[in-house]
Amino acid sequence: MPCFRKPLARDYTGGKKYEGSSHVDKKVVIITGSNTGIGKETALELAKRGAHVIMACRDARKCELARQDIVLQTKNKYVYCRTCDLASQSSIRQFVERFKSEHQRLDILINNAGVMRCPHTKTKEGIEMQLGVNHMGHFLLTNLLLDKLKASAPSRIINVSSVAHHKGHINKEDLNSDQHYDKAAAYNQSKLANLLFTRELARRLQGAGVTVNAVHPGIVDTEIIRHMSFFNSTLSAIFLKPFIWMFIKSPQQGARTTVYMALEQSLQGVSGKYFNDCTEEEVAPQAKDDTMAQWLWVVSEKWTRLNTTK
Repeated sequence: MPCFRKPLARDYTGGKKYEGSSHVDKKVVIITGSNTGIGKETALELAKRGAHVIMACRDARKCELARQDIVLQTKNKYVYCRTCDLASQSSIRQFVERFKSEHQRLDILINNAGVMRCPHTKTKEGIEMQLGVNHMGHFLLTNLLLDKLKASAPSRIINVSSVAHHKGHINKEDLNSDQHYDKAAAYNQSKLANLLFTRELARRLQGAGVTVNAVHPGIVDTEIIRHMSFFNSTLSAIFLKPFIWMFIKSPQQGARTTVYMALEQSLQGVSGKYFNDCTEEEVAPQAKDDTMAQWLWVVSEKWTRLNTTK
């Protein structure tokens, strides 16, 4: 188990920093939403350690700019941009088809991309955007890549969730928020869905050599908070941000637990768990509901048309 240095000043609130020497030379890693924020910092760190990184992003131009930056910093030429719009199931399927034609293995899948408290919009398939991107898109992507992950075992899946799952509730009567939309409740539901997916997938993958765990990155200063009124308020910018800034993580700090989950050797075989600041934590009671996890899986299969060829 690698040691962690004790952080100083604002860095103290950023949590533990992984200081292990583990390398992932030539291991193939997919990271969604990796052109900015936590995803980019994760891609940067794994590229430094020798990984072949596939940046799965919606915006090809922004992805290419981020890729060039990562290559310049790491001198690792094996960093690739590939279009993958999690709000479009056809885009996800096209991404997977191309990935399988280009790569023989997949060692680590990091489901990092997400949207938070956005206005009421829907994916191309008509799914509420936060549920569609944060859960349904990653559900489809992961399942379509399971054959590669199993063939590359031991391999890992890391789902970026949130402490917001504690406030989450799966609304079986209005899962798609068609009757009523509350952007905070929809976000919390999507983060709870991440954990229920992690739990059920871990159960289904027992003995396959593929682990799946979830992480909470913390409150991070990234583009995902752009729709939160608090962070866009002039009053909060003047009076409150100076006081709370010490408790908001930088993208580099927010990526620490994800990087830890990808690299830490002692986690080999650990599955179905939830980590915060590189430490395992208990999830909310509703995230342990196996009946709900199985119900959500069946619904997700239907909404993503997982078992169809189109």
